[in-house]
Amino acid sequence: MDRRVARQLGRWVEPEEVFGRGRALREAVGLDAHRKVLLAADRPSVVDFMHASNEGRIPGLVPLRVGRMLASPFAFFRGSAGLMAADLAAGVRSGVDAQLCGDAHAANFGLYGTPEGRIVMDVNDFDETVPGPWEWDLKRLATSIVLAGRAGGVEEKACRTAAEDVVKSYRRTIDHLAELPFLESWTALGDESVLSRVDADALTDDFAKAAKKARKNTSAKVAARWTQRGEDERWRFVPDPPVLTEVTPGTWQAVVDGLPDYVDTLRESRRNLIMRYGVSDVAFRVVGTGSVGLRNYLVLMHGNGDEALVLQVKEARPSALAPYVGHRAKHEGKRIVHGARLVQAESDILLGWTTVDGRHFIVRQFRNRKGEIDATTLAADHLDDYGRFAGALLARAHTRSVDPRLLSGYCGPALDEAIGGYAVEYADRTEADHAELAAAVRAGRLDAHGTP
Repeated sequence: MDRRVARQLGRWVEPEEVFGRGRALREAVGLDAHRKVLLAADRPSVVDFMHASNEGRIPGLVPLRVGRMLASPFAFFRGSAGLMAADLAAGVRSGVDAQLCGDAHAANFGLYGTPEGRIVMDVNDFDETVPGPWEWDLKRLATSIVLAGRAGGVEEKACRTAAEDVVKSYRRTIDHLAELPFLESWTALGDESVLSRVDADALTDDFAKAAKKARKNTSAKVAARWTQRGEDERWRFVPDPPVLTEVTPGTWQAVVDGLPDYVDTLRESRRNLIMRYGVSDVAFRVVGTGSVGLRNYLVLMHGNGDEALVLQVKEARPSALAPYVGHRAKHEGKRIVHGARLVQAESDILLGWTTVDGRHFIVRQFRNRKGEIDATTLAADHLDDYGRFAGALLARAHTRSVDPRLLSGYCGPALDEAIGGYAVEYADRTEADHAELAAAVRAGRLDAHGTP
């Protein structure tokens, strides 16, 4: 056993001692310090940032990424985690690190099914996950709520209130989890019951509608709509360019050759499960906003009779936050999977990683009863409730890697207004960045295509 682990298991700590450590950190870095927006001293222009972040992507898809980010300041924000990471790194740090989502904007909270069939909502994107200052996730989430509200025509005062309520809900959830038995706080799920506890009852209907759609969002539905059986009796994807396209025989074989290594990353019982399926086809699919231009494959597998399973094999790049937290991963897919397993209360049972043609990938179920609540379409009272719900989910996610008593000792009511103010000011900064992107496209310095 690791000596550090042995020492920790051999010493029980009074709860007050842990709360006290958090309060001591607050004395060193006050809550009001989180209000100030600082920009990186070497902050690149938007054009330079886009060029740098597009390196290594499939060139023909880069204009599509630019086009999607051009759609709105909120869309630009979704694709510019690296730009904000540099700015966050220029600001203060609380002194407490957690396993970060790394890109905790409002659209990266979604519904999905647990192995038991329950529909829960949680952080659902971990491309940027690394250990880092917990407040970076919270500031990014609060800022995204302001931008989502503005995109939906919510008045400015309500946007700021929603951002402050993100923080308030985060803080109150931390306080709640800090008082629970460890096992109970560890297994807390983001199901519908959380809505009442965080005063987000107006979101109940939105959650119910999204959950109803999510339950139908399965591999079987994908197979019914996107595949057909050929004359040779083999099931294949039906191309739907430019979103879904065939791959070359070489790529087909490379993806299939990467699956045995993927199987080795699963827990033993799940290896037995996946080995019962056989590969029928491989296709390329364009996804996401920040992920446009990365290599993303769908693998069609068949099981018992006409049973279909669709796996997503998605390229994993270094986290945009890595340069600012001193993190280096040996395998980027493994980094993402380990982060997801740590942060989510329930993870995809088929989540793993592999290498294809020297590139790192994650592998997961493509459709696992997934759904979403689009924050940009919510009225003011629903946006506020969405913010409270997401704030509570983020708090639960962080306490999987950091003692909630420590965070509870640090946090206080003044944090609500401080980060709420930060969110409004950084949303203004994002709108200016988006305007710079639009000007660059008009001037012909960047190519942009419409969203397929």
